[in-house]
Amino acid sequence: MTDLADRNPSTDDPVDELNAWLEENWDPDLTVAEWWERLGTAGWAHPSLPENAYGKGLSRGDAVRAQNAIAEFGALGAPGGLGLLLAAPTIASHGTPEQIERYVRPIVTGQQAWCQLFSEPGAGSDLAGLNCKAVKDGDEWIVTGQKVWTSGGQIADMGMLIARTNIEVPKHQGITYFAMDMHQAKAVDVRPLTEMTGRAMFNEVFMDEARVEDAAVIGGLNNGWAVANTTLMFERAGLGAGGSGGGSSATPGTIAGDLPKRAGDFVTARPRGGAAAQGGGGGGARRGGNMYVDLARARGKLDDPIVRQGLAKLHTLNEIARFNNLRSKAARAAGTPDIPGLPNISKLAMSDILRLQRDLGLGILGMSGTLHAYTPEDRKKLDEATGDPFTVFITEGALFAQGPPIYGGTDQIQRNIIGERVLGLPKEPNQDKVMAYKDLPKNG
Repeated sequence: MTDLADRNPSTDDPVDELNAWLEENWDPDLTVAEWWERLGTAGWAHPSLPENAYGKGLSRGDAVRAQNAIAEFGALGAPGGLGLLLAAPTIASHGTPEQIERYVRPIVTGQQAWCQLFSEPGAGSDLAGLNCKAVKDGDEWIVTGQKVWTSGGQIADMGMLIARTNIEVPKHQGITYFAMDMHQAKAVDVRPLTEMTGRAMFNEVFMDEARVEDAAVIGGLNNGWAVANTTLMFERAGLGAGGSGGGSSATPGTIAGDLPKRAGDFVTARPRGGAAAQGGGGGGARRGGNMYVDLARARGKLDDPIVRQGLAKLHTLNEIARFNNLRSKAARAAGTPDIPGLPNISKLAMSDILRLQRDLGLGILGMSGTLHAYTPEDRKKLDEATGDPFTVFITEGALFAQGPPIYGGTDQIQRNIIGERVLGLPKEPNQDKVMAYKDLPKNG
């Protein structure tokens, strides 16, 4: 295989290399675990990771093209979830070679699913005000505290945990980042939180003297705030409009039960050369926009001026997001720093797009937009009653649209970051940078 350092970008397309590899390696009769082992160890599960961390060192734009190429080839995609999106690139950035081998390899091969143990009931937007504590006990740390809004916690093997390890220093300086084993039945209690959509994507997690090895400290003792910000950067880039989107239809990890199943059974047919292959990322958003056009046409509202204005605005926002992604790709290809604040702008754009889709979709549905199915059985009945499979997607999206402007950093926090870190505007006066955490007012 050609080394990336020797690759001529004008002649060697990584997607061509990937397609040749898929021709030689894809076998739908492999188990999910066997296929992901091939994909991950070859560097194609997360090709934007560095080569020493089971990646290919590709730009984000080329990595998105690689994801699309796998789908268009008809092979099972990479294991999705927060392990691939957040934990792997964070550990690749801050972990030791031993930690990369111990944690990143099981992520890219789908052997372990991860969750994010960041937010707390009293420390959401003020994440550095967290109270979950870790106390050293020999070669281990004893962790006690509560986390909330933990996506995928009920199927996670591992957790990205930030906990307070020093109360004698300012709050940002006394936090440590751990890789925590979630399989601690008496010490880790995961409780799903049912949303108003009827689903339970989020969880609250209670830790009562859970144990974490000292070797599982990522990025150094009391340096967790810097490591956590790396995770948040990848989160905002991934969640933002024009981001790389989700992963495979199969679920990684030991709890979900997909690893021993046939890989080909998870593949959905997709024509080659589709819209997503045209570059720039954001293909899923554009296909989502097309769904609203199809819905308006089916409901006879395509000529309604308000609906047409909403469709045009949705298309415009998606195109801006796509072009921002292309700008980021071009900057990296030129060897220049990424555009300041772009991940935050992308996260804000995603919130705007989802709110617009909510209002536009419900406007097109009219009175039937008041109907929603909260269980799989109800969804089947609603489809039969309305004869319209669009309804459940629109109503669920409308109910869920309130969440993304909050999780992954609220819209207000994104604007603060842009204002303070990009535009250089002054912060509100406070003592949290200089006063010891133990002396601050609670959550101060």
